[in-house]
Amino acid sequence: MARAQYFVVQHAGEWKIKFEEKHYGPYATQKAAIRAAVDAAHASGKKGIDAQVFVQSTNNHQFRTEWTYGRDPYPPPG
Repeated sequence: MARAQYFVVQHAGEWKIKFEEKHYGPYATQKAAIRAAVDAAHASGKKGIDAQVFVQSTNNHQFRTEWTYGRDPYPPPG
């Protein structure tokens, strides 16, 4: 199965989604960027693509898994 990875990042002081080496956005908040990334990942998952959303930490630039298609609820709570 193909894999789609959506990364929520702070780029040039703005929240964006990085997908396939391109940046999308900006979004007003990290939460808004996460929701948009989850929506895009969910759409990929419905097409049979294994999709995940990762979020960059603001203090150490590491990523954590935020949402995985088929494992986490959609829409996410909050």
